[in-house]
Amino acid sequence: QVHVVESGGGLVQAGGSLKLSCAASGRTINTNAMGWFRQAPGREREFVGAIAWGGGNTLYGDSVKGRFTISRDNANNTVNLQMNSLKPEDTAVYYCAVDPYSGLNGVVRTAESYTYWGQGTQVTVSS
Repeated sequence: QVHVVESGGGLVQAGGSLKLSCAASGRTINTNAMGWFRQAPGREREFVGAIAWGGGNTLYGDSVKGRFTISRDNANNTVNLQMNSLKPEDTAVYYCAVDPYSGLNGVVRTAESYTYWGQGTQVTVSS
């Protein structure tokens, strides 16, 4: 019922910026949180950030706080991740996910709470 597609990945130099976008199709689920996770080769999947359906509540991983900003447009069922001051350690496949049980203001960090996932988009930061 829900299809998730990421876009905007690519190659960027350290210190640069990149913006990722995610589109969720389907109208069955309305009050959902949307989040971003990332995974580098040989490393565990890491929480990056998430935003509640109402837009006011956001969460960020410690490693990206202050550099990344998440936002959403419910009219278009999209979520964006603005990434600034990128570091080589930010290199990973970035996944967008939807939590359909978050309610109006709820948002969580655990991957198990997110039911629908995109295929991922590669972000590579060179030094």
